[in-house]
Amino acid sequence: MNAAAVRQLARALGFDLVGITTADPPPHAAEYRQWLADGFHGEMRYMTRRRDPQEILPAAKSIIVVGLNYTPAPHPVPLPQGERGSGLLSPPGERIKVRGRVARYAAGPRDYHDVMGAKLAALAQRVNGKWYVDTGPIRERDLAQRAGLGWIGKHTNLISRQLGNWFFLGEVLTPLELPADPPAREHCGTCTRCLRACPTGALVAPYRLDARRCISYLTIELKGSIPVDLRPKIGDRVFGCDDCLAVCPWNRFAKPAIRARAWPAVTDLFSWDVRGTPLERLGRERLLRNLCVVLGNTGDRSALPALERASREESPLVREHAQWAIERIRQC
Repeated sequence: MNAAAVRQLARALGFDLVGITTADPPPHAAEYRQWLADGFHGEMRYMTRRRDPQEILPAAKSIIVVGLNYTPAPHPVPLPQGERGSGLLSPPGERIKVRGRVARYAAGPRDYHDVMGAKLAALAQRVNGKWYVDTGPIRERDLAQRAGLGWIGKHTNLISRQLGNWFFLGEVLTPLELPADPPAREHCGTCTRCLRACPTGALVAPYRLDARRCISYLTIELKGSIPVDLRPKIGDRVFGCDDCLAVCPWNRFAKPAIRARAWPAVTDLFSWDVRGTPLERLGRERLLRNLCVVLGNTGDRSALPALERASREESPLVREHAQWAIERIRQC
């Protein structure tokens, strides 16, 4: 299969971006090692196990890098009545007025790992390759920039001239020797909107993210207690944060691609049914932890009954965050 056929197949599978690069080690290895040495990865120990492509697939000659647009349409899909769930803490009839925010990538109708995985598996089968989607030991943004899909912005995420910030990445390592695309050039210029937008100051410098302060890390990756001084900065964010991505001026070129669920915006927090969504990975304990923080930040006394129940949960992690939230609300 030649490069033209690979591109045609990737497009036919539904990918919006496709580029090809070599299986050589990705650039910025020294910068990545320094980032790890600084401890900016926090508890994400899997970051220390990143490997070069040919260590993963010794026969690899090329890497096909693809992007899938997840820009949501303006009008979300109404929540089906049966998806409200029985509630984590709230009994039937109890209403919590507070609503929370979920990162855009998690608002789709299905977990993106499943969506991307099915497409990548079909592509990998045709090129006798090995595929990854945000799960393997690959520095995917480096490879994507080298394959011409976009450039790494000052917020450390990839930016596309066609899609802005809103797209998923996937890779297929293949023994096919395909001509490589030219790497993408940076187009951030003097813009620093993303750095100024970070609620917690996690972007300590251009291209330098201290994940330990990042709301996405705190609400998703962190297994234990969220630092007390950072809890108020989380605001109403239950799962992830888009602030640094949302302010990027390149988003003006993004085109709606999916109809996101309406439930993150309209369902009472403690009644979310997260099965089959990215939020499911949190498990009950961490989801309740995050919800307690959000409720504590709102100062809404209608949340106190649910928080009182959370304060009696078996999990010490949930109890601690619930008690913090109760005290914060009562002080308002």
